[in-house]
Amino acid sequence: MRLQRTLASTAILLALGLTLNGCKPSQPDAQAAGTLKIAFFQDNTQLVSIDPFQVYWLEHRVVLRNVVESLTDQDPQTGQIIPWLAERWEISPDAREYTFYLRQGVTFSNGEAFDAQAVKNAFDSNKAFAAELPSTFGATYLAGFDHAEIVDPHTIKLVLATPNAGFLQATSTTNLAILAPESYRKTVKERSLGAVIGSGPFKLEHYTPETGLRLVRRDGYAWASANVQNKGDAHLSAIDVSYVPEESVRNGLFLQGKVDIVWPRVPFSEVDLQLLQRNNATIQSRSLPGPAFNLYPNTRDNRILADQAVRQAVQKAIDRKSYASTVYNAAFPVVDGVYDVTTPYFRSQGDKLAFDPQGAAALLDGAGWTLGADNYRYKDGKRLTLQYNLAGKENAGDVLIQDQLRKVGIDVKLKVQTIAEWAAGNAAGTYDLTYTYMTRADPIVLQTILDPRTANSSTLATNTYTPTVLPLAQSLFDAGLTATSAEQRADAYGQLQDLLIDQGSAIPIYERVWQAATSARVHNFRWSAEGFAFLNDIEIKP
Repeated sequence: MRLQRTLASTAILLALGLTLNGCKPSQPDAQAAGTLKIAFFQDNTQLVSIDPFQVYWLEHRVVLRNVVESLTDQDPQTGQIIPWLAERWEISPDAREYTFYLRQGVTFSNGEAFDAQAVKNAFDSNKAFAAELPSTFGATYLAGFDHAEIVDPHTIKLVLATPNAGFLQATSTTNLAILAPESYRKTVKERSLGAVIGSGPFKLEHYTPETGLRLVRRDGYAWASANVQNKGDAHLSAIDVSYVPEESVRNGLFLQGKVDIVWPRVPFSEVDLQLLQRNNATIQSRSLPGPAFNLYPNTRDNRILADQAVRQAVQKAIDRKSYASTVYNAAFPVVDGVYDVTTPYFRSQGDKLAFDPQGAAALLDGAGWTLGADNYRYKDGKRLTLQYNLAGKENAGDVLIQDQLRKVGIDVKLKVQTIAEWAAGNAAGTYDLTYTYMTRADPIVLQTILDPRTANSSTLATNTYTPTVLPLAQSLFDAGLTATSAEQRADAYGQLQDLLIDQGSAIPIYERVWQAATSARVHNFRWSAEGFAFLNDIEIKP
């Protein structure tokens, strides 16, 4: 993989007339001095939408975080929920009523006032949308919400029909941001294509799917979250975002000085890191909150992974330290559990994830899988073959996992599918190993993957557990959801993480680290708790 990426980077640099050693990015023209230029990974072609309630695409959520704002925010270091558009709040003893006391003097960028009626409009609209389309991403954040009551013009009570211990954190997210009433008078399609009006420091000027978008500074902004250093108008006059799927093209644009930030979906390779850093780039890194990149087994229909011993053998046969250093770089963090380390209530599982090929072999021997002359394992004349479904294409990490499991006698077939085929395969259960992930700074996010009652794919969630383990997992999900104290949540989610690893129901592969390279012109880049960035803090200096 490293050689391929080196050749690709070399090719684009030659095409641009640059060299690997000592090339310096040129400065963007003076007219663009107040404009930040970002090159992201590709746009989402499956769901063309920039409506906060619908969006799960990380790149869109980065942008939206700087256009729309939420009742609360979340401290990126501690995970604590802190004030934002709400100055304070009260929670009833049964955690069913949340009363928010709103900040006064806030306006949306179209001049409309932010008040209790605007909050009620937002939650009523989102609830109606979720009823029409339960699969929309924002519906998971709204779980349990029943209705909103206006107490007075600057006090709103949000009432839940069922407990949801993650609800307060949900009010800090981009997905439950409050839009101007005018936005809710637009159609869903109009909001999807850019009719999004928020109270943030930037306005969305236009969005062209698969091409890019532009933000412009609004005047008179003065209600930033405590997470933000700049309490007034943004330093930048505008932000131009482009979607560039090809890695080498993104890097080339950065090295030419045509963009200030290059922001890929996957972390940089060691070769690219060295290349960027030699050209005065700063590498910004943060683990994305939510589940790590896990493989999920199919334990149903008498499949091979119905046997816990085989699942545990797979767990032991994976060398995660080698994966991190080989696929990425020597300093890349080694995955340490079901969740990434930035997720509240994370519990380390590192000891249980130690590389142990001898232990894997012993488990397989005990389960009746014996080595054949071809160094693969057999039982009753059947080879130990696992089908691993991949969306889009295979990468070096997939091949490495295949090779590591082969060394203990497990034959892994990498089945490359289109995204639609992969999703259909998850729904139909036609796999032995698959994957999926979501990003949210609360452990409740795992219910969208592994609780059949609320998961995006109930089949994948059900297949992950053997029949006797599923009710245990669901009882822990319920305990985490209905907890009324941090200690109770920590206990429930800690036990859940133990169960998933001990049962081999989740097989962590790597920490989902997100990285961006910023040029020497970019100052004050800082991460939010969701793994986004506060762009109103950023300054461009020569």
